[in-house]
Amino acid sequence: MSRHISMGALVWLSTLQYFVAQVVAASAWEPPYSWRLNAISDLGAVGCGPFDGRSVCSPLNRVMNASFILLRLAMTVGCVLLYREFRGSRTGFSLMALAGVGAMLVGVFPEDTIYGAHIIGADLAFLLGNVALIAFGLTLRVSRWFRFYCAASGAVALVALVLFLTHHRFFLELGGMERLVAYPQTIWLIAFAVLVLWEARSSDANVRRTADRLG
Repeated sequence: MSRHISMGALVWLSTLQYFVAQVVAASAWEPPYSWRLNAISDLGAVGCGPFDGRSVCSPLNRVMNASFILLRLAMTVGCVLLYREFRGSRTGFSLMALAGVGAMLVGVFPEDTIYGAHIIGADLAFLLGNVALIAFGLTLRVSRWFRFYCAASGAVALVALVLFLTHHRFFLELGGMERLVAYPQTIWLIAFAVLVLWEARSSDANVRRTADRLG
């Protein structure tokens, strides 16, 4: 496995921190943070008080905002490293990288600071990142089942985005529907990283077995 591929996979695997950071930031809330009623961005709000009809106070907002920035950096850097191996998926990697660049605004501009910049960043991440998943489903040189997983993840998240923006959130409410939009692409980054590392390990093992037989 080339250095670029392994580094790219490990960079995308590091996006696990995004989920850990949410748990850590939410643990400091009093009253408790609601995973169904509160937005993800509420965890990064810098002030305490009413915001957009919700009561928001996140003492560990710096943890969450740093996580947003690290997540988006990982998305972009991983794309640059992995594209060397998967050049047939130029559209998918380009869109995912742009989603990462745009969504850095989410961490740089928390929701209760410059709201417009925050929303632009979030919408870019939601739209471009999930369109990228569909593009990967059509172009990645991987197994059929994984291509289906790529396209299905993007399609589900895009439908959820439409419902989210039109305020049709049903029993999921604000936080639940937003997570249905946001989580698929981050989970996909992790899944793809695991796939790349697993296939590379299997390939290296086959090479070693062949060398042993020839030796």
